[in-house]
Amino acid sequence: MRHRKAGFKLGRTASHRKAMLRNLSASVLQHGQVVTSVPKAKAVQPIVEKIITKAKRGDLHSRRQVISMLGGDRRAFDWLYLPKDASEEEKTRVGQMREDASAFFDVPESSEVERNRYGKLRKAPWLVRHVFENIAPRYADRQGGCTRIVKIGYRRLGDATPLCVLQFVGAEEGPEIGGKPSSRRRTADKRTAYAAKLRKGGAAKAEKAAASEPATEAGGNASDGASAAE
Repeated sequence: MRHRKAGFKLGRTASHRKAMLRNLSASVLQHGQVVTSVPKAKAVQPIVEKIITKAKRGDLHSRRQVISMLGGDRRAFDWLYLPKDASEEEKTRVGQMREDASAFFDVPESSEVERNRYGKLRKAPWLVRHVFENIAPRYADRQGGCTRIVKIGYRRLGDATPLCVLQFVGAEEGPEIGGKPSSRRRTADKRTAYAAKLRKGGAAKAEKAAASEPATEAGGNASDGASAAE
């Protein structure tokens, strides 16, 4: 039994697990959300919450604590980089990622991210500064609970692990969440569509009956006139 053994092992060594959780935390802080497995999301959620709580203090000691939790400060938003000869597909992809992240915080311009001729990141915003200046002020009046876990109903290819979205609160709609409705929603949609079909059929029958009534009356009046003439 796992008495007094808290935490998630995740099938990894201590160093591997620590590096993975730090990278996942950095991804959430950069993109506002990340799609991962449920155990990983539950393991990284407390780390992100503690980072936001420390960032809301805003002092130098808190900044050093956040740097320690992330394993050192790092350059962020490397995914915003666009080369000079970027194709329309690359621009569309970066624009979509920017739109998704802008629902949670202000995203810097692509001109602030540069790479050298070898592809190494040369210029980019710092992650810790982004946390203190863009994310923490948004949740200054919120006492915890800055993130949420939403199961999306998809399973990972290969091992069929259930996936979920770990994201900041405040953007309740999104392509990942609204992409596949639940079974209850699908059943309700079918019932609504069936009821609309019945109403449409009844309205069509009523219109047909109303259209046939004047013709019948006209025929009746013509026959009465003919009999009177006789």
